[in-house]
Amino acid sequence: MDFDLSEEQRLLKESIDGLLTDSYDFEQRKKYMQEKGGWSKAVWSKLAEQGLLGLPFTEADGGFGAGGVETMIVMEALGKALVLEPYLATVVIGGGFLRHGGSAEQKAAHIPGIIDGSKTFAFAQLEKNSRYDLFDVTTTAKKKGSAYVIDGEKFVVLNGENADTLIVTARTKGERRDRNGIGVFLVPANAKGISRKGYPTQDGLHAADISFTGVEVGSDAAIGNPEDALALIERVVDEARVALCAEAVGAMDESLKETVEYIKTRKQFGVAIGSFQSLQHRASDMFVAAEQARSMSMFATMAGDFADAKERASAIAAAKVQIGKSLKFVGQQSIQLHGGIGMTMEAKIGHYFKRLTMIENTFGDTEYHLRRVADAGGLI
Repeated sequence: MDFDLSEEQRLLKESIDGLLTDSYDFEQRKKYMQEKGGWSKAVWSKLAEQGLLGLPFTEADGGFGAGGVETMIVMEALGKALVLEPYLATVVIGGGFLRHGGSAEQKAAHIPGIIDGSKTFAFAQLEKNSRYDLFDVTTTAKKKGSAYVIDGEKFVVLNGENADTLIVTARTKGERRDRNGIGVFLVPANAKGISRKGYPTQDGLHAADISFTGVEVGSDAAIGNPEDALALIERVVDEARVALCAEAVGAMDESLKETVEYIKTRKQFGVAIGSFQSLQHRASDMFVAAEQARSMSMFATMAGDFADAKERASAIAAAKVQIGKSLKFVGQQSIQLHGGIGMTMEAKIGHYFKRLTMIENTFGDTEYHLRRVADAGGLI
């Protein structure tokens, strides 16, 4: 099997690597964290200017018609640079719902704003007791004439503090854990009845807890079938998991690089600690773990195109398991080999570990996905 990138894909990789090298070193990132919303509007504009926000959209919608490999390339680069901007929330998730379930009118109203960088999205899905189950929904969307009235609460909504538009899962019928009766709605973030409480997360990103009290939206706000949207939700979340796998690979690559450089220069007993054989073995094990993760990220990228939803879900769950195992090992070893300095806010390596930890717990942790693989009859 040929795993080499095409000429266009190599150019894409060079383009985004060059942009982030110039615009996103660690000191610049710390400055971006202090900006309103916790990320740089200037960097977001640069991503738009290079066409990176329009990659997955069809040419008919103003994009480039790129596929999963291109998204993998971008997410790896974002992981290496610890990028704060809401690419996952806006392009991968928000764009995913529009691409797979949006009407022509919804696409025309929202996709151009994503592509030019003027509009960002947030996926309001997680609830107080839902854990990782996408079908566990208590937020309601009740019919009122031709409109819907949304009531409920969502938690840890990535980019929820600053998004222009929220994509909200809500129950239109049935009981809390029924797999049917779930809809997905486009809701303006400034709609009457919405209250947002924003805060920084452990990895430097920003999220929000959002309450909906009598929020009224038109029937045209529903993406796809408002009574049977779980399959759409699962497909888009699977794509988000694939993207997170690629981001984790990028972060692991850089963690390994930083750690190897550190043990080459850190001296103890008058010699570089990298000369100690036990530490060389540990760095080698980190490399193996990172390469295992890379292989599974590629597998997940290919699995994203599987026609069979169950086969796709099982394959991506397996990838998330290996990614979770690898990132935990690489992250913990990186901190241990750095010693006490790795625990400080001034050390770059600690920020990689925090982001990797958050990735492991987003849309299902390792244990959750291991159960999914087992239930599907697979082996890890």
